[in-house]
Amino acid sequence: MHPGELATRLKSGLLSFPVTHFDQDLAFDETRYREHLAWQSGFGVAGLFAAGGTGEGFSLTSPEIDRVVRAAVDEVAGAVPVLAPATGGTATASAQARAAQEAGADGVLLLPPYLTEAGQAGLVEHVSAVCAATDLGVIVYSRANAVFTDESVAVLAERNPNLIGLKDGVGNVELMTRIYARVGDRLIYVGGLPTAETFALPLLQLGVSTYSSALYNFLPEFALGFFESVRAQDRTAVYQKLNDFVIPYLDIRDRTRGYAVSIVKAGLNAVGRDGGRVRPPLSDLSPAETDELAALIAKVS
Repeated sequence: MHPGELATRLKSGLLSFPVTHFDQDLAFDETRYREHLAWQSGFGVAGLFAAGGTGEGFSLTSPEIDRVVRAAVDEVAGAVPVLAPATGGTATASAQARAAQEAGADGVLLLPPYLTEAGQAGLVEHVSAVCAATDLGVIVYSRANAVFTDESVAVLAERNPNLIGLKDGVGNVELMTRIYARVGDRLIYVGGLPTAETFALPLLQLGVSTYSSALYNFLPEFALGFFESVRAQDRTAVYQKLNDFVIPYLDIRDRTRGYAVSIVKAGLNAVGRDGGRVRPPLSDLSPAETDELAALIAKVS
């Protein structure tokens, strides 16, 4: 898919981070993953981020990422754009971007480099190297040790024609205002804070027109309805849904670091779709917490 076409598709609707399924030995379970993708792609979502954050991409080897991406591309068969991850240092991320193109992915989500701190000049070179490694459209994830200033985003947008978007994992109002004021609609802006629904309405005013929903994994109709309320700027409906489900969900999520991923798989288990376990260093919800989540889901299902 041409980068410009991909950008248009992605900003038109809700995006999803599908989980990656593992078997009892914590090896990739392709059969269950494909079943999940077939279900996920049937609700009108605008894009799927394979092996991303909620997909535990940080726990996957490069060969596993390639297998996950190829399974996703084959399963959805062009019905929904598939974006592959690029992770780690520059050489690894560039190799994964090339592999994504070979696998037939439609785009790349460039995640922060692993473990190291870097200045803005180094981050600009890192992103530019990955963009140069592929013809696919690239979205850069601004978060953790790779938070981009408005000056850096402007340089990257000018230097790299196939850079199509910025995914915001910071939620800094001034920074997003500066970025949009400087770069405008040259890029698309994707909400990427954990449980993005919480921030979706205020960030819409800053140019963040869509977001990736983890809730879509197990409550696709609720997630799509929430997105429609945000896009309509229906504050009453948004805050009703926040109170009915999202805020109580956050209360469970915030009990342990890493639960932002674990609770999604628990949600799938709660609706009978077998999300399975997470890989270490993440930990699964306790049985009591899973029951609490199931009761919460039942109220909005």
